[in-house]
Amino acid sequence: MAEISNMGFNKEVFKKEVVNNVKSIYRRTIDEATPKQIFTAVAYAIKDYIMDAWIATHKEYDRSDAKIVYYLSMEFLMGRALGNNLINMTAYEEVKEALEELGIDLNVIEDQERDYALGNGGLGRLAACFLDSLATLGYPAYGCGIRYQYGMFKQQIVDGYQVEVPDEWLKDGNPFEVRREEYATEVKFGGYVRAEADGTGRYFFKQEGYQSVKAIPYDLPIIGYGNNVINTLRIWDAEPMVKFNLASFDKGDYRNAVEQENLAKNIVEVLYPNDNHYAGKELRLKQQYFFISASVQRAVARYKETHGGDVRKLYEKVCFQLNDTHPTVAIPELMRILIDEEKLTWDEAWDITTKTCAYTNHTIMAEALEKWPIELFSRLLPRIYQIVEEINRRFVNKVREMYPGNEEKVRKMAIIYDGQVKMAHMAIVAGFSVNGVARLHTEILKNQELRDFYEMMPEKFNNKTNGITQRRFLLHGNPLEAAWVTSKIGDEWITDLAHIKNLAVYADDEKCQQEFMNIKYQNKLRLAKYIKEHNGIDVDPRSIFDVQVKRLHEYKRQLLNILHVMHLYNQLKDYPDMEFYPRTFIFGAKAAAGYHTAKLTIKLINSVAEVINNDRSIGGKIKVVFIEDYRVSNAEWIFAASDVSEQISTASKEASGTGNMKFMLNGALTLGTMDGANVEIVEEVGAENTFIFGLTSDEVINYEKNGGYNPMDIFNSDQDIRRVLMQLINGFYSPDDPELFRPLYNSLLNTLTTDVADRYFILKDFHSYADAQRRVEAAYRDSKWWARAAILNIACSGKFTSDRTIQQYVDEIWKLEKIKVEI
Repeated sequence: MAEISNMGFNKEVFKKEVVNNVKSIYRRTIDEATPKQIFTAVAYAIKDYIMDAWIATHKEYDRSDAKIVYYLSMEFLMGRALGNNLINMTAYEEVKEALEELGIDLNVIEDQERDYALGNGGLGRLAACFLDSLATLGYPAYGCGIRYQYGMFKQQIVDGYQVEVPDEWLKDGNPFEVRREEYATEVKFGGYVRAEADGTGRYFFKQEGYQSVKAIPYDLPIIGYGNNVINTLRIWDAEPMVKFNLASFDKGDYRNAVEQENLAKNIVEVLYPNDNHYAGKELRLKQQYFFISASVQRAVARYKETHGGDVRKLYEKVCFQLNDTHPTVAIPELMRILIDEEKLTWDEAWDITTKTCAYTNHTIMAEALEKWPIELFSRLLPRIYQIVEEINRRFVNKVREMYPGNEEKVRKMAIIYDGQVKMAHMAIVAGFSVNGVARLHTEILKNQELRDFYEMMPEKFNNKTNGITQRRFLLHGNPLEAAWVTSKIGDEWITDLAHIKNLAVYADDEKCQQEFMNIKYQNKLRLAKYIKEHNGIDVDPRSIFDVQVKRLHEYKRQLLNILHVMHLYNQLKDYPDMEFYPRTFIFGAKAAAGYHTAKLTIKLINSVAEVINNDRSIGGKIKVVFIEDYRVSNAEWIFAASDVSEQISTASKEASGTGNMKFMLNGALTLGTMDGANVEIVEEVGAENTFIFGLTSDEVINYEKNGGYNPMDIFNSDQDIRRVLMQLINGFYSPDDPELFRPLYNSLLNTLTTDVADRYFILKDFHSYADAQRRVEAAYRDSKWWARAAILNIACSGKFTSDRTIQQYVDEIWKLEKIKVEI
């Protein structure tokens, strides 16, 4: 690997800084300080090293007049910062040693930091991986999002149910962030639009009678690995324009006195507020416009500062990447700034906007493509709505020109139709690039969901298969495996994961197989300890750790997994002496607060766990564990300890998945459908080193289009499945309330609670899944075969680095140049 920088880290100076920070912040000696106080002292000491490189990076942006990508995302699931910062500074071991000399354990200090509550699922974690890769590859970038006070929620499991409580991640402050008051911007909501003539017959538009909030940016450092490049995650907090109305207060109008403060506070409190009601929908739209308006205003202002105030070539130095549909208001907001503030014509503004904005689609599911009621959108964002109407009018005219007399095309493609504003349509129409996130996903978009758009503008569509950062999910999350890989092939893999293919020559080496299995065992011991501490459950580290951790959604089919566990338990009860390799089934997932079916599935998993884990007659052969509050920091331990990676979504429903890649990198074998990036994983490692089952995407799409599947036929003819489903409604797992799981039963067999019975083909795939699980058990009994397959999975994971994905974005969409930073 090329020579790398640790930003001038000096162990003795660092130790003094930690001791001094404890004294100056807490008025304590290092011996009196709590672990949490020491964490803060360490973080501030590290921040001092970061600052010089951070300043130098942004000076290099200006010196080289670099083109910058602004990655706009509602979520950034960052995890903890300290350990990752030390890894990328290449100072982890030195800091660990320095702290040991002070009698401090770095692992304990890392555990004091709360995960950043800025995201929830794969969308947010992908954004975090992309930022890491952009900095490591040396490309100028800002991540732009919201500084949520409480995240989505902290999950607690109470009596088997998910309970949402605020995630107070900022309670003790965030030592790595920098408040940038000088870049505060005003964001306007509501009111009305007044047209003004300028004397030449041209009209300009002003928003009046509005409410507004002040957007304050907080910057967080994103450190490139060993290269001194430090990009920025800019998250926006909201404050009132006038903090406290004393006149209202003195008149006794206490509510009005703090009205502006409450408006601001609500915007940044929670990620994805429940939108099952009108107020929730309004708040979501407010959040989206808030951070987009602030980010776009600041990006345009920055460009003007360095380009003499002329915005006509903005697209040469700025690219806005829309991470899914949430940031799509960037398109009309940029148009608003260019027309209303910069006084450009519509055509000039449209030319700039359509060369500046690019769109990533993250979902195949039509219901997840955002649509806003016109009444809400136009009332909350009156000027933005006017611009969207004009974009729509011009686009519909274009559709009618290309397809004369075909009003069906208009119905399917219009941005505004049936009383709704369709954000994905706007992103496609105005974006110069539209990409999917796995090859199968992109093909389904082109041939199914977005076919009309693809036929009209095929040049915009492209694929960028997702990736993950090996620096967090192997180097930091699994130090034992990371050191082992480095001992075999050197450390080039840290910044060039393709190099990991060189590990394949060790797959048949029995000594290496034993070394790998021992590392996996040590990681299983670490997770077993965590489970004992947090769940009170003893699990056998010699059992198969079969793991499904991801957002809880019906299409991800956690329900299929737990129904199969119930089936295995029935078999063990019927045949106590049957051959059975001990299995630990591990789940981790958050369900959206308003998603009742998902929350009931969590309750079912915990109810099944309660029965099985306390049944001594099965001798601990099955254990079921639901890990509370699944997040990045415990995910790192989970991936490292897993034997089996459950990637069992209904084929054609998962856009990509990235958990599948993290498991693979950590030597777990994929049990999955041919869906999302699983298809490409199988291509890389070979079907013989995975366990594939279930309907194909073509078969699923055919059933959805043409019918021919009736789950009741399976229920009537299959005794094993019928028995499992009857246990949902006969009180077997809910003796106090036999009807508790009736909605899950109904969702699989009838349309009392859903419009389609077994929408996600759980019963159809059940026996194929059970057969794949039998193959897993048989394979695991042959430890040499298993170790070989696991090592090959690691060796074949090179494609799935976010470094590769980002390089493709740069080459084909963003057209950025690398910067070099000297300090």
